[in-house]
Amino acid sequence: MEIKDAYKQKMKAQLNEWSAQIALLEAKADNAGAGMEIKRAEALSELRIKLAAATAKMHELEKSGAEAWEQVKDTADKVWDDLKAGLADAHSKFK
Repeated sequence: MEIKDAYKQKMKAQLNEWSAQIALLEAKADNAGAGMEIKRAEALSELRIKLAAATAKMHELEKSGAEAWEQVKDTADKVWDDLKAGLADAHSKFK
């Protein structure tokens, strides 16, 4: 169970960091011109959806038993990678 707890702790910390990064991007979008603001708003909406999926997966992981741990972890890793890639893409577009 120690590995599972460490993994959950790591995921929670990463979710908090990504949530803060999305908030920063939203603040930058508020300062953008009208045309760019629409594109950024769409990108931010997608990021919020991905963050919600990652958060839901985190809760599923917390509730999973030992027998389902690996399966849930594998799915969580995929959701994680998707959110991470989305954030990197948004950061590159919002510069």
